[in-house]
Amino acid sequence: MAALGLSRALNYLQGSVSSAAWRIFSGIPRGNVELVRNYYADWRMLRDVKRRKMAFDYADERRRINAIRKNTILPKELQEVADKEIAALPRDSCPVRIRNRCIFTSRPRAVKRRWRLSRIVFRHLADHNQMSGIQRAMW
Repeated sequence: MAALGLSRALNYLQGSVSSAAWRIFSGIPRGNVELVRNYYADWRMLRDVKRRKMAFDYADERRRINAIRKNTILPKELQEVADKEIAALPRDSCPVRIRNRCIFTSRPRAVKRRWRLSRIVFRHLADHNQMSGIQRAMW
């Protein structure tokens, strides 16, 4: 599936743009594109991924039911029905249960949200010039 998307992008670049972008991407092989990493660091990370997916799937339904629950103009009976519906939803569908984890080590603390890396991995990659646009503070 990834190979199909890559070949479509390459065909688009070849057909419509004859610029530097085509020269850059023309060296990419079109055949077997393999994942470098197709596993999670540990079971906690897998659990968090499942929670993220479930929270995304139930987000609209949860938002609508909560709007009914918190609307004080509606009758109490309707609000109580909405309370029961929220309680019936899976617990992992609640976005509060999502924990930001490092994508390399699955470390839960000191995670830089923008890069989804722990401070330790972030500093290591930045020090070894493996992160584009990141450099040590110099003044």
